[in-house]
Parts: sequence; C-alpha cells; structure tokens
Amino acid sequence: MAKRVRISNDSLNSYGTRVLTSGMDTKQYERNPVLLYMHERGNVIGYVKDLEVKDGEVTGELMFDEATELSKRCKKQFEFGSLKMVSAGLDIIEMSEDGQYLVEGQTSPTITKSKLFEVSVVDIGANDDAIVLKKDGKQITLGRDGKCPLPLLNNNNNHQKREEMENKTIALQLGLPETATEAEITAKLTALKSAEAEKSKLELEKAQLESARITGLVERAIGEKRLGESNKEEFINLGKKVGYEELEKVLKAMHPQAKLTAILNGGRAKSDEDVKYTKLSEVPSAEILTLREQNPKEYARLYKAEYGMDLPE
Repeated sequence: MAKRVRISNDSLNSYGTRVLTSGMDTKQYERNPVLLYMHERGNVIGYVKDLEVKDGEVTGELMFDEATELSKRCKKQFEFGSLKMVSAGLDIIEMSEDGQYLVEGQTSPTITKSKLFEVSVVDIGANDDAIVLKKDGKQITLGRDGKCPLPLLNNNNNHQKREEMENKTIALQLGLPETATEAEITAKLTALKSAEAEKSKLELEKAQLESARITGLVERAIGEKRLGESNKEEFINLGKKVGYEELEKVLKAMHPQAKLTAILNGGRAKSDEDVKYTKLSEVPSAEILTLREQNPKEYARLYKAEYGMDLPE
C-alpha cells in the first residue's frame, strides 16, 4: 500500500520565504503528475497518485514505476526508510510583502501564487531545504548550498504596514473608525486617561469623605456615652464595612450610659447652663463634635476665646 507524503505546506523555509498552499495551482501537474529524483529532468522514477490540497498542505501517494534501477532503488530505500521525503518544484507567479502573509523571522516576500510543475524524491527534505522554485525562468534551489535571488523584504514598508494594522485594531477598540489618524487615536487615549484619572480622584475623595463621616459618627456616639473610647477603632472599621447608614442604625439602637452627674442631680443631666467653659481647649475631645453640632453658638464663642478670632464660615 502506497504511503501518503507531505509535498508542501505554509511553513517558513531556510531562505526566509513561504509558499502559500492556498495559492498553489496544481491543475496542470495533475495532468502529468511526474515523480523525479532530486529535481533532475530525465530521472523519472514514477508518478504521484491522488494529489490532495487540504488544510494548508499538499499531499499525495508515491507510485514507483520500477522501470529503471534508480526507480527500484528509490522504492526500496523509501520502503526501508532511508529515503522518506519529497520536494515540490514550483513556478513563482506572485509574491507579497503584506503583513498579513508574514511570520516571525521572515526575510523575503511570501509566495502567494505559484504553479506546481514537478515532485521529487529527495535525500534531504522538508520545506526549509528541499523546495525548488522558478522565478522569471530561473531555477532557485532552496538547498543548503544554494543561492536564492528572491528579494529581501522592504523592512520600512513592512514596518509601516504592520503599524497601520495595529493602528486600525487600536482605533476599533477605542470606538473610532478604522480610518482614524494617529493624532485622533492619541487624543482619544489622552481623553480616556484624563477621565480615568478624574474618576479615581472622585472615588478617593468620596472614600475620604465617607471615612470622615463614619469617624465623626463614632466620635459623637462616644461623646453621647453610647460607646467607650476603647471601642472607637472597632466601630470605625465596622462602619467602613457596612457603610454610614447601617452604622448609624446600630449606634442609635445603643443606649447611652448614665452619667454620674445625672445621678447626683436626681436623674437630670446638667444642661449647658450648668457647665461653662472659658475656651475651646477646655472642652473634652469626646464632646467637641457634639458641641459643634448641637450648640454652634457656644462652639463659636469658645473658638473666639481660644484663637482670638471669629469662627470661619
């Protein structure tokens, strides 16, 4: 039973070019599917059966005619495994430097259209050193010692094309048309960065304000004797987890501890008239927030007595 072998595929060869399987014309070859030895005219050793172009590869079954000693020897060596590779002889029709056809490490244009004219059994195979090409009537042997007249890529042109492709991709990701200029892309990126920075700033300010509100709520609860000073950090951390509103509900549900002065006054807490301070620094730190919120006039009086100026509005 004949073995199916790979004749060609899209991989990069040793001369830095590729032959696209999709652009390979095999119709003429299929009319005369000659099998040569080492790409030598006159050394016909058989033919290729059931040539197939599929999934980026060209494959076929080798049929040795055994009409010559060379054909018999090649058949035996192929069956034994000392010969096991083949190579395609191709006419170059079109080449391209378009970035969509290039791969990493490529140095010559991609052969996008070609014509298969023969297949050979070779001693050193694989795409990277056993493909024979023809361009403008001149044979190009891609072997270890061969010279390749294929042009080198125009690196500047190639770089520009890749850059254009990248710009199109970026533009579409930014919601711009693919025809957007580099200046338009830069402007859009700058605007997005500015918006992101402003968003981060607002979120930070919001977090700081929320933290200040929570801290004030806890300090007020301490001033109202709903909490002890030792519980301050615990309830501030709780507020950061559950939020200001939930913490406020918790603290309101807690009953204030009875003051000793209230007990001595027969259950009546001292009023503002019972306790008089001469300046702000005399007010206990736990009561300053309550004083400022519940008795702003007294707070303003003590502030002026402390600093010698009216409380800023």
